[in-house]
Amino acid sequence: MKKTLFLALLMLSSQMAEAKQVTVQTKNMTMVLNVDEGKQPQYVYFGAKLSDYDLAHLQAPRGGRMDAYPAYGMDCPAEAALAMRHADGSLATELVATGVEQQDGVTRIHLKDTVYPVTVDLCYKGYQDVDMIETWTEIRNGEAKPVTLTQFASCCLPIRRGNVWISSFYGSWGNEGILCEEPLTPGEKIIKNKDGVRNAHTSRGEVMFSLDGKGQENSGDVIGAAICYSGNYLLKVETDDSDYHYFFAGINPDNSEYHLRKGETFVTPKIALSFSKAGLSGVSRNFHKWGREYMLAHGNKERKVLLNSWEGVYFDINQQGMDQMMGDIASMGGELFVMDDGWFGDKYPRKTDNSSLGDWVVDKNKLPEGIEGLLRDAKKHGIKFGIWIEPEMANTVSELYEAHPDWIIKAPKREPVQGRGGTQVVLDMSNPKVQDFVFSIVDNLMTKYPEIDYIKWDANMSVMNHGSQYLTMNDQSHLYIEYHRGFQKTCQRIRAKYPDLTIQACASGGGRANWGVLPYFDEFWVSDNTDALQRIYMQWGTSYFFPAIAMAAHISATPNHTVQRTTSIKYRIDVAMSGRLGMEIQPKNMTDVEKEICREAIKEYKEVRPIVQLGDIFRLVSPYDKKGIASLMYVNEEKTKSVFFWWKTESFQNEHLPRVKMAGLDAKKMYKVHELNRIDRFPMDIEGKVFSGEYLMNNGLEMPRSNNPKWASMRSDWSSRVLYLEAE
Repeated sequence: MKKTLFLALLMLSSQMAEAKQVTVQTKNMTMVLNVDEGKQPQYVYFGAKLSDYDLAHLQAPRGGRMDAYPAYGMDCPAEAALAMRHADGSLATELVATGVEQQDGVTRIHLKDTVYPVTVDLCYKGYQDVDMIETWTEIRNGEAKPVTLTQFASCCLPIRRGNVWISSFYGSWGNEGILCEEPLTPGEKIIKNKDGVRNAHTSRGEVMFSLDGKGQENSGDVIGAAICYSGNYLLKVETDDSDYHYFFAGINPDNSEYHLRKGETFVTPKIALSFSKAGLSGVSRNFHKWGREYMLAHGNKERKVLLNSWEGVYFDINQQGMDQMMGDIASMGGELFVMDDGWFGDKYPRKTDNSSLGDWVVDKNKLPEGIEGLLRDAKKHGIKFGIWIEPEMANTVSELYEAHPDWIIKAPKREPVQGRGGTQVVLDMSNPKVQDFVFSIVDNLMTKYPEIDYIKWDANMSVMNHGSQYLTMNDQSHLYIEYHRGFQKTCQRIRAKYPDLTIQACASGGGRANWGVLPYFDEFWVSDNTDALQRIYMQWGTSYFFPAIAMAAHISATPNHTVQRTTSIKYRIDVAMSGRLGMEIQPKNMTDVEKEICREAIKEYKEVRPIVQLGDIFRLVSPYDKKGIASLMYVNEEKTKSVFFWWKTESFQNEHLPRVKMAGLDAKKMYKVHELNRIDRFPMDIEGKVFSGEYLMNNGLEMPRSNNPKWASMRSDWSSRVLYLEAE
């Protein structure tokens, strides 16, 4: 059951002609706007929760532009949230308030243009239990002819200048979610995506603002913001000569002007806003709770430990090999096997990445007993079965493309630019026929094989050709927006029919780590790079906005297939255990000792799985601070159980590593320490001992600088520790 939404709307006057104070409030957070008829609504306050007395005696902000949703044309030098070309060609819009309405847990501030019949609703929805406010806009055209939207942000938020720092995320394939921390300075800070299909590789649609200096993990005032949208976005911070920074967030309008027809309403994506006085990790905890409770598919259901076939065999799929991998993961305590790319194609069998996408039929040469045989083998081994698909894509070498060349995204009058393998193309999700086809891929699999437990949904190409063969020539600029409307409609159909199916969002790795995607997916693949050391950095940044339950983290082989680094099996396990644990390896190439270590690790992970996947995160020492280590911990809601992670990130002679103070525990409780995944000859000197929460948070525990394993072959520069703390 979803928890009851709470949103307070405080009216200081019953007469419409007078200003109203609109308050959106959660357990620990307050947003206040003044709404005066005939004027632009004004932000008054956003931050820690205010008492009734303080609400009634708020000081009006000075030195900035506090417009809640500034429009372009009547204050041209200032940045605008909305810009349009009216039917008569005018570029000027002026929005003023006409009223406030509360319905179904949403507060709507009604705005209208002073000349043209165009209206805008500013929408706010507060979640009492998770300290989150969602905001978006609804733009309606009442003119006789279409108007053209050229700028359409979801929100604008003034942030008082001072020593404000921004935490944002950048990267590339194999290096997603890299943290960038910098002070906000005069000028513009732009974070945007133009991929068309995936939106989380090179940048991410989430930011945190630390209001009193460089962000601290567990102290300080911090604002977090995330766009909930699967397509191209634009986040912008404008800092001019006033006393405020101005944060804008919404769909990226580049090459996406939208023709809003008479009577049509354009709904912008939601922006999730949170505030915490408990630092960066405090905002993360708010986003994790909100995400698990209200956004993520099956957000409060523990995830299975799985083995994925990709790095183990790549395209070399066959019946015997899949059976062997299923048996191996079952013997190590795994619960699910996922067969990746390479299982399909009839006329064009899928042997490499240059053919067959779109032809979702079993290659009987590889799998003579078909999916039925795989499901039988999974049942024999006592595990579940999952399968890989890439439904939004096709190859020009495919039966699908031969039958429907008009279904692909392609610039008019031009040959298509092709991607992966030299033949990959993107299907046009704006086309209802394509939406039906993509739905049918999942529907056919699940109808014929209802025992399938898990689908890995991949997307390995950008929009590299701007053009739709479905949209009219006048509406070609709608492509990016209509693609994701079609994607969303298709996902909604799938979830309506198959609500219990587990689906992973993979997009060349972490390309779809976004809250606009995750209502239809259970998790995402953090990165195609499974190197444990680099994963510490990527998973650290990703954890700012996404909970461990959504972060697929797998134990893989060494040397790693991406960076060729060699790390110990323990180190790989200890990093993967901080997310949704799985394996990405060919078990038959593992030694018996490695299998035994994994068997014990999976057993122990199952014991702490509720804490990691559903607990509160406290990041302790950042790998980005270059102190030689990284450390974080998860604590359950009752503060009776915790899992503490400690990883070395560098190795030098005569190194001096910091002792890590813990966080989030109950100072008055006593905690017994047990090391997980131990490979050392002798236990640590803290093994089995009991410490007070106060001591652990004020002092911390000394970690040995290296592992002293029973097996010399497992010595490694990259040592790590995982501790399980349980209150007595």
